[in-house]
Order: sequence, then structure tokens, then C-alpha cells
Amino acid sequence: MSLRARIHTPEEHGGQGGDGHLVASYRSKLMEEIDLAEMGSLALADRRSRLERVLGHIISREGPVLSTAERAQLIRRVVDEALGLGILEPLLEDPSITEIMVNGPDAIFVERGGRVEQLPLRFASADQLMQTIERIVSTVNRRVDESNPMVDARLPSGERVNVIIPPLSLTGATLTIRRFPRSFTLRELIGLGSLDEHMLHLLAGLVQARFNIIVSGATGTGKTTLLNALSGLIPESERIITIEDSAELQLQQAHVIRLESRPPNVEGKGHVTIRDLVRNSLRMRPDRIVVGEVRGGESLDMLQAMSTGHDGSLATVHANSAEDALMRLQTLASMSDVEIPFAALHDQINSSLDVLVQLTRFADGARRVTEIALLDSHGGEPYRITTVSRFHARPMAPDGRVHGGYRHHPLPRRTADRLHMAGQPVPQAFGVAHTPDQLATREAR
Repeated sequence: MSLRARIHTPEEHGGQGGDGHLVASYRSKLMEEIDLAEMGSLALADRRSRLERVLGHIISREGPVLSTAERAQLIRRVVDEALGLGILEPLLEDPSITEIMVNGPDAIFVERGGRVEQLPLRFASADQLMQTIERIVSTVNRRVDESNPMVDARLPSGERVNVIIPPLSLTGATLTIRRFPRSFTLRELIGLGSLDEHMLHLLAGLVQARFNIIVSGATGTGKTTLLNALSGLIPESERIITIEDSAELQLQQAHVIRLESRPPNVEGKGHVTIRDLVRNSLRMRPDRIVVGEVRGGESLDMLQAMSTGHDGSLATVHANSAEDALMRLQTLASMSDVEIPFAALHDQINSSLDVLVQLTRFADGARRVTEIALLDSHGGEPYRITTVSRFHARPMAPDGRVHGGYRHHPLPRRTADRLHMAGQPVPQAFGVAHTPDQLATREAR
């Protein structure tokens, strides 16, 4: 049986099993013949090229006899083991994969196009999986062991990594790698079916007119992707500060300061939270503050910033609807170390937020903006959410896709006036609701 066949029949040979000894043997021989000090001085691409040349000479000298394709496969596997992340390397190079999930040594899943699938790959042993995990976390000066069994970090190349090992994980060492998301414009998101042309014009006007916008959605709905697209509409002349747990935003403007939180080091020191960064950003003369995700007491600082001269700020929150997003923000703000009455938090949200954009991932893997809502309440009034765009889905079609369409409704007069004052037109598909009766009629549809 050829090497290529062995690699692709993990059920029979344990993923790497049948040829794993061959890979391990050549990796040892390769390590014996290279100068580690010299290799450390080379760039990554040059290091890989040097290893491939040395290994090619070893295979030519000692065998086995392989076809050109089999030889290339073996060299790739050995160098990946020596330099990279072994069987994960090809997955990291596949642009269609957005998430890699390793559930112990015997189960590897990936997400493609919003759908999760299991791959016919597995690690040769639990020890090999742990070696790969240790190699990953060591690149960010972290350690994983029984005394520190959970690690959340970002690789230098941008991927977000989470590790949890026994005794906390009964499945075995578990590794989740979230790929650095590609940057999309709103126009490109239209092509993907995430929104329509009318919504693009409305969102562009809201960003330009400095409305405070919260993007909400469940895990994996594309919140960061949409936040990045919206941030791309901020004028070049403005000073933008981005604040994230793991830096994923890719703004192209010239005047951008990127801040990233920092977990504690191995001694438990040096922790810098999102809240620390939000507070510090207010001293940096920002025109706009963009927070990757609010998930704790920093939401109060964010709300205060939005209502005290930092209009046009953007953030995401984990929520299943626009209404849930408001309740979640209120709960998160109450987690602050500042004692604030419930009524005061309610008032703070009413005076700070302007727009809620809800994202949903459907059964076919498609991610769509399913609602654009305006917070049209004031002061101590009950929250009044006015939906101006909503996606209406139809039952899944025989082709396995979820189809549907958007309905757009008139904007409240206050919103339309604010757009006009900022020199932004009201998109024709929306128009203006002049009376409360018109709003009530629109909501009933």
C-alpha cells in the first residue's frame, strides 16, 4: 500500500498509525543532521526550505523507494512534525476552514461554510496531541499542565486558541482553533446573502452619522465580521481605538490604535482586562471606540463613553435577539464594581444606545443580519425597540438552503432628522414614519 493511501486510511492505520513510525524515524534523523543554532537564525520560510532539502538528501540516501508524490507527502509530513503542527498544518493552510476542533487524539472536526464535519484524521497518540498543544502555547509564552489546565491565547499569526486538558476534560486534551477571519466589506456581505442593498445604505448612513451601534448574535454568527465591515465605514480623518480579547479586527484606516487584553502570566500576574483598556482608551482622545465584545463590567464604561462625547462607537454582545441584547447589556453593566441602581442602568442604556443589529446563523450554515432595530426610548421609559429591517425565512428548501426576504419599514422621525443633520440621506426603501399610528401599523406587519 502506498504512503498516500496509508495517510488517507486512518481507520486502518490510526490516522498516522501505519506510517507514523516512518515519520517519527525520519524526524529523528532530520534532527540529528541539522544545526539547531543555525536554524534558529533563519526566517520561517527559509527554515522550512532548508529542512526539506536536508530531508530529501536523507531519503535519497537511505530509502525507502517512493514515487514523486509519495516522497513529497513524506517530506511534508516530517517537516510539519519538526517545524509546524503536524497533521493540523494542512488544516491551517486551508482558507475554507474557519474553525478546527480537536476532541482528544481520535476526533478532529472542522467548520466549513458554517457547517461542522469530522475529518478522517487523528493523532497517533495522546502524547503526540499534547506535544502539539505544548508547541502551540509555547509560542505565546504560556504553559499548560495539571496545575494550569486551561489556556486561552492568540497565535502570532492571528488564530485564537483554547486548550483544556485532563482532569478538567474527560474527553482527553481538547484543542479549539478559531481562524483569523477574513475581512469583508458590506458590499461583499451582500454577495454572500448576509444583507441587502437597502440595509447597506442604511447602515452606512448610521455609521457616518455617528449612531452608537451594538451588533448582537450567538456564537459563530459573524459578529466580528460585521463589526469589521461597519468599522470600515468610519471616515479616515477620525482616531479609532479598537479593544479586543483576541485581536481580530482588520481596520484599514490610517489612524487606528489596536489594544488587546492580556491574561495572567504563569505566576498569575500581569492581567489586563477589557475594562482596563476601555477606561484607558478614554484618556487617549478617541473619536470612536470599537470593542470586539463586551462580556463583563466594561459594558458600563462603554455605555458611559457612548453617552459622554464618544458618539459613533461600536461593540458586539452575545445575545439571541435585540431585546435579549438590551437585557444582557443591563446585566453585564450591573457586574461592574460600581454600585448603580437598576433604574439608573436602564436610563444609561436608553441615553447611550441607538442601533441594534441582530445576526443569526441558519441551519444551512448561512449567516444573516436578521434584524436592524432602533432604540427609540428615552430616560426612564420602558425600552422601546423599533424594527426597521427584518429577515423573514421560509422553510428549508429541497436544496438544503434557507430562503427568504427582507422587509423594510419607515424610520422614526427622530432618527431621520438625525441622519439629515449629519448630511446622510434616508434610503428610499425606508422613508419616515410621521405619526405614532404609522409606527404601530408598521410593527403589526
